[in-house]
Amino acid sequence: MSMLGSLVVSLFMMALVFVVLSILCAMVIILSKVLALVGNKGKQTVADNSVSMVTKLNESTKESNFSTGELKLIGTDEKTAAIIMAIVSHESKIPLSSLIFKSIKVVE
Repeated sequence: MSMLGSLVVSLFMMALVFVVLSILCAMVIILSKVLALVGNKGKQTVADNSVSMVTKLNESTKESNFSTGELKLIGTDEKTAAIIMAIVSHESKIPLSSLIFKSIKVVE
């Protein structure tokens, strides 16, 4: 093979490597965006379930004349507090009805 032929083959192979790397990069970007969308839907579902769980708990305590005390929210909203309470209940494996929260404060 001549010097010119070797040069053409090497340039073709380098171009092929860059094309394959570009395709892989695009696939990673697309996959990360798809997984982010799926992950956000899952987080939204968890948040909605947490809020509904706390709402059901509040309704059941009103019906049974059972009070768990007063919860002070400092620098947070009810939805965030409900999510935090649901996470604590889930991670500690203690039913939410057995936990008593006195306050939830945002720490920055």
